[in-house]
Amino acid sequence: MQLLVTSSTSAGVVKVGQPAPAFTGTDTNGQVHNLSDYKGKYVVLEWHGWHCPWTMKYYNSGAMGTLQRQWEAKGVVWLTILSDRPGSGSFRTAESENTYLKQTNSAPTAAILDPDGTIGHLYNAQSTLHMIVVSPEGKILYNGAIDDHPTYDPADIPKSQNYVSEALTESMAGKPIKTATTHPYGCWIRYKDGVAGSALPLVAPSQ
Repeated sequence: MQLLVTSSTSAGVVKVGQPAPAFTGTDTNGQVHNLSDYKGKYVVLEWHGWHCPWTMKYYNSGAMGTLQRQWEAKGVVWLTILSDRPGSGSFRTAESENTYLKQTNSAPTAAILDPDGTIGHLYNAQSTLHMIVVSPEGKILYNGAIDDHPTYDPADIPKSQNYVSEALTESMAGKPIKTATTHPYGCWIRYKDGVAGSALPLVAPSQ
């Protein structure tokens, strides 16, 4: 049975309004990305675990690809990050991740490999899906869950409050972010030095 992880605090170390930690990572096509490369653009960071039912809810339904394309068409950079360690059941090689992205018709700007967990730890990423939105000025605009429905039923997506879309929409309109921090949910990230998520796990609702 898969476990749902919710953070015991509203998204730990990385604070909304503070500068986003700088990082460098290599994607599944061998291209190097620096967060600083995208200064002047909105950036979405999405922690990804193909094995996780909450990830599959968005990916296998095609909803994630739709969401990625929607915002990339407006100039947003969408970086999917894989922080699970080699040897864990959730680990993906570059080739296998590219295959999965193609199968699910997904379209991140890049899928960045983070097998040592360096990027994940910088952002205190707790779970898949943990979402971060970075402003064009390089500050954290949003930190937390993708939406307000921590189920893995794709039928819940259309009726969910999508916090990422709301944050981007409000910021682009020059408005304050109404919901800037929430509790991330999903499956534990299996870091090289341990498993993220210190809160009591909750069993997912039966589907």
